[in-house]
Amino acid sequence: QVQLVESGGGLVQAGGSLRLSCADSGRMFNSYHMGWFRQAPGNKREFVARINFSGSRTSYADAVKGRFTISRDNAKNTLYLQMNSLKPEDTAVYSCAASRIFTADAQRYDYWGQGTQVTVSS
Repeated sequence: QVQLVESGGGLVQAGGSLRLSCADSGRMFNSYHMGWFRQAPGNKREFVARINFSGSRTSYADAVKGRFTISRDNAKNTLYLQMNSLKPEDTAVYSCAASRIFTADAQRYDYWGQGTQVTVSS
């Protein structure tokens, strides 16, 4: 079982940084590929970044490439998203998710956290 809890969201000025964390209290974290998704009000959920179970492969949405970094610490059962050079359009609820498949398709993810709000002011 995977149980995900995000933290680290908040209010930041444009150009600033935040680091999101996603902790799994279950025992299967290192068996799952992980992803970050976000959803702004009135918008569909969108893929942000993904990482494979070992951390050796990552990929990013074009909108965040070069600014965001996804990583994981399997010893701590924790996923991270380092967000730099934040823009107002990055404002959204960010959620982590776990999947048996290395994919950017949200529908293929089996477990989700509750989400954490990120607000970037201009």
